[in-house]
Amino acid sequence: LLTETLLYRWNIECKGDKVVQDEGGVAAEGTSTTLPCTFDKSDYFNVHLFWYKQEENQIPKYALYRDTIGTSNNAPEFSKGRFEAAITGNSVPLKIQRLHVTDSAVYYCAVSEMMLRYVLLTLSA
Repeated sequence: LLTETLLYRWNIECKGDKVVQDEGGVAAEGTSTTLPCTFDKSDYFNVHLFWYKQEENQIPKYALYRDTIGTSNNAPEFSKGRFEAAITGNSVPLKIQRLHVTDSAVYYCAVSEMMLRYVLLTLSA
């Protein structure tokens, strides 16, 4: 009798989550601003956070991504150094440095929590 045990990381479970953003403000060109975003965090393995920029009469554009295990990505037009975000607890504020007039837009924060369940599979032969 041959028994082999395998551990798989499959079964991704997703659910809706709550994000809270404060109302916008006004900042002067050349200064910096921080856009707040808080989210409900449960006991999930990894939380995925996204920022999007929506200019007037346009669809939202992906700006950047962060997750709780340290992965980060900025779209090319949202260069690191000028657009920064870091997860601290249940918050992922977006800091925009050296503001340009072209930064004027609506910015959206989005969250997706995914739990990787470990599935134990035992094969017997």
